[in-house]
Amino acid sequence: MKLYGIPNCTTVKKARAWLAAHGHDVPFHDFRKQGVDAAWLRQVCKQAGWQALLNTRGTTWRKLSDADKAAAGDEAGAIALMLAQPSVIKRPVLERDGHYHLGFAEAQYQDLFGA
Repeated sequence: MKLYGIPNCTTVKKARAWLAAHGHDVPFHDFRKQGVDAAWLRQVCKQAGWQALLNTRGTTWRKLSDADKAAAGDEAGAIALMLAQPSVIKRPVLERDGHYHLGFAEAQYQDLFGA
């Protein structure tokens, strides 16, 4: 099990706090410090869909030029953008038992962990 994201992201903080409070010591992969791997992105996109992984609601997306947004209109373009701008990746990404779970909601994690 591993949690991926950016440590100062509010949603990532909530997920990490929930996991810790429920006794789960989960390794954390910091996109900014440890980078993002293209093969990992393709794997997550294959399972969750590139549209779900690309965060079009965040500040980073809103600050992009129209040309950059248009270039992310397919999987290859979205992956290129996520490699260049990891903060446009939906956070957190929880990898558990070979499955990827995007975002955090307490009910979602309760279902996942049977808490």
